Amino acid sequence: MPGGRLTQQDRQQIALGLADGLAYAEIARRVDRPTSTITREVMRNGGPTAYRADLAHRATERRAHRRRPAAPREAEASRQPHGRDAEAVREYEELFTTVLMGSGMPKMMARVMASLTLSDSGSLTASELARHLQVSPASISKAIAFLESQGLARRERDERRRERYVVDDDVWYQSMIASARAIAHLVDIARQGVGVLGAQTPAAVRLENIARFADFVSESTVRAAEQARAILHTKSQTPAGDSGEPGQGQGQGQG
Repeated sequence: MPGGRLTQQDRQQIALGLADGLAYAEIARRVDRPTSTITREVMRNGGPTAYRADLAHRATERRAHRRRPAAPREAEASRQPHGRDAEAVREYEELFTTVLMGSGMPKMMARVMASLTLSDSGSLTASELARHLQVSPASISKAIAFLESQGLARRERDERRRERYVVDDDVWYQSMIASARAIAHLVDIARQGVGVLGAQTPAAVRLENIARFADFVSESTVRAAEQARAILHTKSQTPAGDSGEPGQGQGQGQG
C-alpha cells in the first residue's frame, strides 16, 4: 500500500464512497489505503455524514503547519515498552481518539481518555498527561472532571501522594451502569410528569411511553453489562518495570 499523506484526489474518492454508502473497508480498497487511515480521516473531519473532501484537505494542511517538530523516530522508539513501533502507536492513539470523538465525547476529553486507556498501567498523573498531550494542567483537570462525571475515570493517590487518574479494567462496565442510572432517573421524572399533567391526557400518555421505553432500556443495559462482564472480562498483567505512560518507557517516577 502506498505511503505518505492522503491527496486531495484520495479525499474526493473517500467522499464519493461515503455518498454511495460504502463501508470504510471498501473505500480503503478503492484508494489502496489501510482501513484505519480512512476511519481516522473521516472521523476527524466531520464524520460520515458531514465529510467534505475540500474542507478535510484544507484542515489537514492547517494542522500540518501548526504541528510541532516531532522527536526523532529512533529516540521515541527507544522509549516504547514491549518493543512497540512508536509511529504505529501514535497513529493508533489518534484513531482511537477520533472514534471516541465520533461517539460524542469532546476532543480534549477523548484525548485524555485515549491516553489513559492505551497506557499499560491505566494510570497517569496530571503532569504525565500534560507532557504527553502537550497541553496545560488546567485542560487535563477539566477533562478528568468530565470523565469522572461519566464514570469513565477516577482519582487516587500513589505512594508519593501524587494524584493519579485511573481507568479501571472494567471502565466500560462502570460507564454503562452510570448511564443506566441516568436513564432510570429519567424514568422517575417522566412518571412524575404523568401525575402533574393528568393521566390519559396526550402529554401524559407521551411521558408514560417515554418512561416505559427508558425503563426497558435501563434494565436491559444493566442486565447486558452484568452478563458481559461475567463472561468476557479478562485481566492482563503488566510486567514489573514497564511504564504506563503512552510512548515512554520511563515516567512513572516523574511528575
